[in-house]
Amino acid sequence: MNQTMTKENSNSTGLVTKALGNLLQVSFKGNVRQGEVAMILLNGIKLKAEIIEITGNEAKLQVFEDTRGIELGTEVEFERQLLEAELGPGLLSSIVDGLQNPLEQVAKASGLFLPRGIYIQPLDRKRHWNYEPKVRPGQIVQRGDTLGSTLEGRFHHQIMVPFSLYGSYKLTWTIPSGSYNIDTVVAKGVDEAGNEHSFTMVQRWPIKMALAAGEKIKPTKMMDTGSRIIDTQFPIMKGGSFCTPGPFGAGKTVLQHHLSKFSAVDIVIVVACGERAGEVVEILREFPHLTDPHTGETLMERTVIICNTSSMPVAARESSVYMGMTIGEYYRQMGLDVLVLADSTSRWAQAMREMSGRLEEIPGEEAFPAYLASRIAEFYERSGVLQLKGEKTGSITIGGAVSPAGGNFEEPVTQATLSVVGAFLGLSRERSDSRRYPAIDPLISWSKYVNEVAKELEKRVEGWGDMVKTARDFLFRGYEIGKRMEVVGEMGTAIEDLVIYLKAELYDFSYLQQNSFDVEDMYCPLDRQIPLFTLINKIFDKSFHFTTHDEARKYFLHLQNQIKNMNFLAYNSDQYRRAFADVEQLVNSTQAEGKNESHS
Repeated sequence: MNQTMTKENSNSTGLVTKALGNLLQVSFKGNVRQGEVAMILLNGIKLKAEIIEITGNEAKLQVFEDTRGIELGTEVEFERQLLEAELGPGLLSSIVDGLQNPLEQVAKASGLFLPRGIYIQPLDRKRHWNYEPKVRPGQIVQRGDTLGSTLEGRFHHQIMVPFSLYGSYKLTWTIPSGSYNIDTVVAKGVDEAGNEHSFTMVQRWPIKMALAAGEKIKPTKMMDTGSRIIDTQFPIMKGGSFCTPGPFGAGKTVLQHHLSKFSAVDIVIVVACGERAGEVVEILREFPHLTDPHTGETLMERTVIICNTSSMPVAARESSVYMGMTIGEYYRQMGLDVLVLADSTSRWAQAMREMSGRLEEIPGEEAFPAYLASRIAEFYERSGVLQLKGEKTGSITIGGAVSPAGGNFEEPVTQATLSVVGAFLGLSRERSDSRRYPAIDPLISWSKYVNEVAKELEKRVEGWGDMVKTARDFLFRGYEIGKRMEVVGEMGTAIEDLVIYLKAELYDFSYLQQNSFDVEDMYCPLDRQIPLFTLINKIFDKSFHFTTHDEARKYFLHLQNQIKNMNFLAYNSDQYRRAFADVEQLVNSTQAEGKNESHS
């Protein structure tokens, strides 16, 4: 009873009348609807497809598999349901494709070279879960209400009334505590019309429809990422959205890996959408052996990975993006904080462009479909914080990598993304070529959450917002002076301007940059960032008096090396505290006369 559509006695059928790549035109009999799943019957196997357009008794289908062998007159069966995600205990630590096939089980069943037409249920029916009921017979429940819970890793996985059931239900029976598989009926109830419904631990939901039962509220909490340049200059809120555009080789995937490893959230959904297989393999090899810095457990225990590499059919890219979002929304309903990372949304947009061309739609800019911006907006709008029952809140933060051709941020996908996200972490070729990693360019990036995060951090550090603005001001002034020095040389620059430039370089080199290969510097929590950033601002505020350019450069090079080396020391160790004290002494040892002129 928890299906989106109740199956009728007989499914509609059809015959293929035209084929163009993975787009099929089918003449059908019966009733079908937009988004309905269809099966292509081909030599004893079934290939899954989805209706994307209906005209009269002709339907156009995008097929999620290789279409070799399909001929005129090939039979098609329509499933009477939309493309859905199966939701229940066992999702965490799973590795699935865009149709939610568990890839490890598929490999066991068919070998490492995955054939067409194999579809396996994503959740293990043999595994038993210790179920604890939370309701009693006679209670009135609605969609999303908790019936019971089971422990999934360290999370209390709530078994909820299916979201596809609307109205109220009076419970007539509940199962006692015990160990059951997910198909076991755990409660029964009757609706307002007197019809009986049975509830199990598993439910289904159409992936292209937003799953939200609760009131959407404004994000109020910062998402600590362990990346100094993000947390300080371009912070992200839990329930917000951001994008990471950048040219090929600038480090988008490495940045996504960092966020998936260190972000302070409960659940991470990694969607590899059209990326190279080697990058996906790297995640699969690393994550089972990496430790979550927040819990001490392995990262896989809080992660769901959806693999859809560039070698797979393009239609599957769309399903993988929506599948990851739906799983994230399901966990948000439990009051958890979820991070959904899509790498890369450009590959998804390219798949839309390919299908749009086959549908012979009027193209938009650079041949992308005219509805590109609205599709991207619909995706990012599924982020947000939900106010749930019982004063709980859950959030989904969305981060999308964008791969603009040639690093051109003016192209349609980047521009459509920038119009809807809350933060823009732009990676530049200039910074990656100069080995300034992460290659987020502080001169072009921005975040709409700076003021909100400043209010939160003001409780820990007075004047945090002003310090962030000061640092950004030094970066811009330092860049301008640096460009001028390229023309007139260092000796043709006033020593006061040189000091501003050297302060900006110190901030960039020893604070904004991090070494992802160093065990200490790869992850810098807020507790470590705050005293370091306060020290940097003390340097900004200091008026230094040097007699020669060489003296100024020598002093700041020594200072930035001291701070950089301090970043490689274990936080709060004796060695770290001594190094921090040495840096403070080095700063205080120079004569100061009030604030630097840059504040006037």
